Amino acid sequence: MLSCVKATTIHAPYDIRLSDVPDPTLLTPTDAIVRVTASCICGSDLWPYRGENPITEGSRIGHEFVGIVEETGSEVASVKAGDFVIAPFMYSDNTCPHCREGVQSACSTGGFWGGPDRDERMVDGGQGEYVRVPLADGTLVATPSVPDESQVASLLTLSDVMGTGWHAAVAAQVTKGDTVVVVGDGAVGLCGVLAAHRMGAERVIAMSRHASRQTIAREFGASDVVELRGEAGVAAVLELTDGVGADAVLECVGTGQAMTTAIEVARPGSMVGYVGVPHGVELPVRTMFARNVGVAGGVAPVREYLPQLRDDVLSGEIDPGLVFDLEIPLSEVAEGYGAMHERRAIKTMLRP
Repeated sequence: MLSCVKATTIHAPYDIRLSDVPDPTLLTPTDAIVRVTASCICGSDLWPYRGENPITEGSRIGHEFVGIVEETGSEVASVKAGDFVIAPFMYSDNTCPHCREGVQSACSTGGFWGGPDRDERMVDGGQGEYVRVPLADGTLVATPSVPDESQVASLLTLSDVMGTGWHAAVAAQVTKGDTVVVVGDGAVGLCGVLAAHRMGAERVIAMSRHASRQTIAREFGASDVVELRGEAGVAAVLELTDGVGADAVLECVGTGQAMTTAIEVARPGSMVGYVGVPHGVELPVRTMFARNVGVAGGVAPVREYLPQLRDDVLSGEIDPGLVFDLEIPLSEVAEGYGAMHERRAIKTMLRP
């Protein structure tokens, strides 16, 4: 009889459970087994939670985790048992042509947590006690030693939200001295504020209607906050920029209104970096053409940014872990989803 461990599963809209699942084992020589020491709930997890994405009853969920390597396959060379590691929200070989160009999110042999791999072998979700990590050499990034507990939250953000916010800033071509607008005040948007500030933006305008999120945005480097949405929000940004618009815009929501706002507040000749998972987005191509506004972005290759961001966290240059405003045991994962759905929490950390 297989031994079991605990992992989060989704069964229907608003039906999240902590279930017994088989204890993961090494299935290939390139695998590693990681004991999860911290994981979290992502805003994108709320799409299936709310029934806005298809659900396979009983499927695993969660794609952000850090932990300790327990065991490695015979071909794994970059990490070893006892290492503290950060796992990106996708696994990748880091050697295919796409990975070599820094787009590990399009890895030709990679995939997502919580479903079958390309050979139909189960890959665990991140919100659990243990995870089998395929392609461990290309996926996991270790810290030089087990970090201080005070740095775990920030290192956990590098699994997704900090790397994704960073990707938005890279795609928007943020440079020193820029005026940047960030559309969205979720964890990714807040990390986008931090990324733009870290890249040297002179002015960062955060679009946020929530006081607690505004506070974090300002701590991350926002110089201005716009609480309005839609046409009123666009007008407020244009007023702040003397009618010019932003040198770079980060779209971190994924809705049609967010993208429309992002394009309308961008000055002619600038770029919008988008990382919000698109839902009902249609680009106004004629407007973009007339104003020479570009749009770039997509699924963030967080593995590409991980070494740099890890070092920034460990050196104290950035502290993105402030986005976690709720920490609960894994056993209360359903409450964590509810808190984020009801906007009682920005981002929930889970501790096994």
